[in-house]
Amino acid sequence: MSRRDNQRGMVLLTVLWAIALCSALAMATSTTFRSLVGIVGIDRERVQADALLTAGLEAAAGMVAAMRDAPLVARGTTITLSTGQVRVSVSDEGGRIDIGKAPVELLASLLRYVGAEDDDANVLANRIVDLRGSDRQERRPNEAAKQPASAAAKPDQEMAESDEAEAGSDQRAASASPAPFTDVRQLASIPGMRADWMAAIVPLITVYGSDGVNPLTAPVAVLQALPFVDAARLDTFLEMRRAPLVDPERLAFLLGPTQKYLKVQRRQVVAVDLVAGTVSGYTAKAKVFIVLLPDDKQPYRVLAWNPLSPGVATDTVMLMGAR
Repeated sequence: MSRRDNQRGMVLLTVLWAIALCSALAMATSTTFRSLVGIVGIDRERVQADALLTAGLEAAAGMVAAMRDAPLVARGTTITLSTGQVRVSVSDEGGRIDIGKAPVELLASLLRYVGAEDDDANVLANRIVDLRGSDRQERRPNEAAKQPASAAAKPDQEMAESDEAEAGSDQRAASASPAPFTDVRQLASIPGMRADWMAAIVPLITVYGSDGVNPLTAPVAVLQALPFVDAARLDTFLEMRRAPLVDPERLAFLLGPTQKYLKVQRRQVVAVDLVAGTVSGYTAKAKVFIVLLPDDKQPYRVLAWNPLSPGVATDTVMLMGAR
């Protein structure tokens, strides 16, 4: 083979390698472009779903504001927009059992209601109370009983001053101490808490309530979980609650001894459950807690936003302002 033939062979080999390299680059570019198009499509779906969730939250706040001071019994609606639909459900957190304030016997009754045996219910209820710290008001009578006789003989003026000083100390300590629970799911970490019990009590509990349950807005399951509840009394109570005009005190009296754990109060925190779906099938869910304050500059304020969509972190996102 001549020298010229060798040169021609090298040129041909170089051209073939260049063609192969260009083909590989073209394939890589095509794959990257398709991936980029897919990412853009997913981001567009997420933006549309987030917009639907925001629209649902605005609608929920409007529903609650329109009710003014009327008791907020759980209700919902579906909103349809050009990009999809969002299902909205609102309920009053005051109608649930607050795990940070409920007395131990109420917590034990709740646990028995979801299937725990008496011993387990009592142990878990006490562990919940231990986690949030001792109640000063429940402890003070016992402490007074242990005072020496000389303390009981103090003049009335000195006793009054002592009580005022102690009350001020208690108030300062209460205001300085953080809330014991910020999310109901924190109960899952308590030793002895079973997953099935936890799943059953989550819809019945809150961290935004009080030491009593609002009987005007409480779900039926919450009322059934209260201590001393009687089925016949509960049926009468529910029938009376549906009446257009009802006396809250008389209504609570219908439940007999259970009324000890009830507290009629103004609506404070509202739970909003949102489920959004775009026209292409992408879905997103969120549970939001809002508060509507009288004479506030904002129509409502968001206390917490819990994203519940698959693949999205479910940790509570605490917000300080309004959406």
